[in-house]
Amino acid sequence: MEFAEAMKILAALEREEVRYVLVGSMGMAVLGIIRATRDIDFFVDPGPDNVARLRRALQSVYSDPCIDEITSEDLRGGYPAIQYVPPEGDFSIDLLARLGERFRFDDVEWQEVDIDGVVVRVATPRMLYRMKRDTVRLQDRADAAELKRRFEIEEP
Repeated sequence: MEFAEAMKILAALEREEVRYVLVGSMGMAVLGIIRATRDIDFFVDPGPDNVARLRRALQSVYSDPCIDEITSEDLRGGYPAIQYVPPEGDFSIDLLARLGERFRFDDVEWQEVDIDGVVVRVATPRMLYRMKRDTVRLQDRADAAELKRRFEIEEP
């Protein structure tokens, strides 16, 4: 995913006061660990007002009626994840309200980082490490090892 495209999305989320936390490889990039990725992952507050702000933010970046299909009901449902693919580009935006029973939006530790005047809510290194360390995906385990090394994360 191109940095400029990610910044358009992040600026729109800030402008609309969306309650979100950037996670995944783009979250790691904000913290200084850069690797190629084709998506941008967000935990979002699944409340109706926040999801309405999220739709407004995305609509300000993409002219796509499919954005209206992103609903609070889906994000609060049995499978609380939505993948939105913009009409142009070759990336996706993954929206999560929770990952199983381990991680919910309200449980995600985050910090604010200013990037070129845009305030980004990004998961803390420790939170990203916790999200990635026990998955079966090899890339996640490699990411966890790099987070642990770079930020000197100690096991509890």
